Amino acid sequence: MKKTWLAVALACGTLSLNALADVSINGFASVKAGTALGSDDVKDGYTDEISFNNESLFAVQFQSDLGDKLSVTAQVMARGNNDYNANFEWAFITYQATESWRFNAGRLRTPFYKYSDFRDVGYAYDWLRTPQSVYSLGFDTIEGISAYHTGNIGELNSNLQLVFGAYDGENRVAGVLSPTQINEIKGITWEVGQDWLTLRLAYLNGKVTVTSDALTPLLTGLNQAGLGSIARAIDFNEENGTFFGAGLSFDRNNWVAVTEYTKVTVDDSFYGDQKSFYASLGYRFGAITPYISYEIDDDKAKTFIYNGLPAGLPIRSVIAGVVDSQEWDHKTTNIGLRYDFHPSAAFKVQYSTSDDNTDNLTPSNIAVGVDVVF
Repeated sequence: MKKTWLAVALACGTLSLNALADVSINGFASVKAGTALGSDDVKDGYTDEISFNNESLFAVQFQSDLGDKLSVTAQVMARGNNDYNANFEWAFITYQATESWRFNAGRLRTPFYKYSDFRDVGYAYDWLRTPQSVYSLGFDTIEGISAYHTGNIGELNSNLQLVFGAYDGENRVAGVLSPTQINEIKGITWEVGQDWLTLRLAYLNGKVTVTSDALTPLLTGLNQAGLGSIARAIDFNEENGTFFGAGLSFDRNNWVAVTEYTKVTVDDSFYGDQKSFYASLGYRFGAITPYISYEIDDDKAKTFIYNGLPAGLPIRSVIAGVVDSQEWDHKTTNIGLRYDFHPSAAFKVQYSTSDDNTDNLTPSNIAVGVDVVF
């Protein structure tokens, strides 16, 4: 937790420039290299060829205090897996209404997870990467507003966040990147605890629409065959999507433990019900922190969509292929080490191996890297 709050403090700005308004500039970077350990393995974006681009990134954040409780924040990031093309990750205005209430408006990080706000700031956590079984939704930001309330409940610290907005971008559906809209996003998160023990809860809801060229022929065929009800059970057209998350973190006497559980559902679509979980345990030996974590990604296909169709119906196998593609039983074990060799930099190495019960595969990889904040 101490490293996390140090990274957050650094990410809030440390360098002032004399201009029309006070401007703080800070940033973070990760330089990482890794490879899959099997000739046919593909894991976390790595193949059997060593890659320096897959997880490397550079980011700069600008914050300007406009006075009278108003400020502006923008974060520009360049990712190696996107040819280091710079994009705005965050861009929002902040109004500090009172000591307890703060409001943001613009492009915001969606508060799905404990590390959502700084999941790209590798220095903020011990792992080489956040647990991918949980941190795997296809989007991280929304356009909207959020309200933060900080306070105390007895001796406990309380942080409440309300968020409203929408997402308009792309997501991978049936293996193809497809235009995706999520409207009427409403969410609430609550983090409560002490310095060494924290509980976090999150709930978000929205209307999901996906325009997928990969699904269009199937949906057209179903409607023409008089199976419109099945077409509606497969497609994404303003469907109700929900996210629930719960997390617990412990940091005391050099022991560091974190766990998160999430559940994602999209009603009236072929999107499988997703349940994900991880648990992580580490111990600090001075500047060195070895750790181990275990992840579970258990997604259930909605086979009821096609179970009522005759077994010999040709289109049944096509529907089953789409629906069953959502079945996923994946377990991952990570073993790694963090070495804080500098007050603003950490070296990390991590070995990850998975047991894919769906396809009977056991891909693994190893990666090393340096995370810095400045």
